[in-house]
Amino acid sequence: MRHINPTKAGLSVGAVLALWHSMWVAMVAAGWAKAFMNFVLRLHFIQLDYDLAPFAFETAATLVAITFAAGFLFGSVFALIWNWLTAKPEMRDDSTANMSATSNVI
Repeated sequence: MRHINPTKAGLSVGAVLALWHSMWVAMVAAGWAKAFMNFVLRLHFIQLDYDLAPFAFETAATLVAITFAAGFLFGSVFALIWNWLTAKPEMRDDSTANMSATSNVI
C-alpha cells in the first residue's frame, strides 16, 4: 500500500474543515445562516427554537483556527495509523508482526 505523508494529510484535512467552517462564517455574516439551519433541521424532522449570536470576527477566526487544528491533528493521526497498518511485517516493531510471520510456517 502507498505511504501517506502525515503533514500533507493533516494540512489537507485541516484545510477542508477550515474551508467548510469559513463558509458557515460567511453565511452568519451575510445573515443566511438561520434560514440554512432551518432548512437542514427540517430535512431531519427537527424543530427547534434557537437564536444565532451576532457575527463577531474574533469568534469566527477562532472557529476556523480550531477546526483547522483539529483537522490537521485528525489527518496526521490517520496517516500515521495508515502507514503503521500498511507497513510490511518486517518493518513493524510490534509482537503482531512476529506472530503473522510465524503463523505461515506449518
